[in-house]
Amino acid sequence: MIATEVFFDLSSPWTCIAFHNFRTWADANGAPVSWRPFLVGGVFNAVNDSVYAARQNADNPKMRLSFVWLKEWAALAGVPMHFPSPYHPVKSVHAMRFCCALEPDQAALLRFAEAAFNAYFTDARNLDDPTVLIAIANEAGLDGAALAERAQTPEIKDRLRANTQEAIDRGAFGSPTFFVGGTYMYFGNDQLPLVQRRISASPS
Repeated sequence: MIATEVFFDLSSPWTCIAFHNFRTWADANGAPVSWRPFLVGGVFNAVNDSVYAARQNADNPKMRLSFVWLKEWAALAGVPMHFPSPYHPVKSVHAMRFCCALEPDQAALLRFAEAAFNAYFTDARNLDDPTVLIAIANEAGLDGAALAERAQTPEIKDRLRANTQEAIDRGAFGSPTFFVGGTYMYFGNDQLPLVQRRISASPS
């Protein structure tokens, strides 16, 4: 079956929902997936800075309704969503470096990402605090202290920058971004039916 790459950032509530929904579907259908950590703030800075202006306008009806729709999508998916949290919008660079350190081991990456999504969106823990990230990694059965040390190496910092730039170069403007077969790009939880249709229609 055709492979899919998913560029994701732990700070995005829509990504939290899509992470649950797409993993469930991919596992059930044997669809190969490569999860690619990147820094969505870097993407916004480069190609989509209108996000920041929208956040500054408290009376923006689209933003107000987006939070309503977000909770409805979360309820539909069965994903607990206590959002916005006291830390919103959270800086995710430390968390995404943890993810980049785990990227070669996709099973470990998924364990950490699931635990981190739950920590932020269910329990309102601060993903910008390295001590919290260490605890989350430990809870996921990983060595949090060793992971934190690796996350601070130049290699991992460069990997996060490279992943982010790759996503920008390929046309991404937010999280989550899906590339099916390396070619077809989709964005957001609401486009998952299109992602699934594209995967299912593609020759093996």
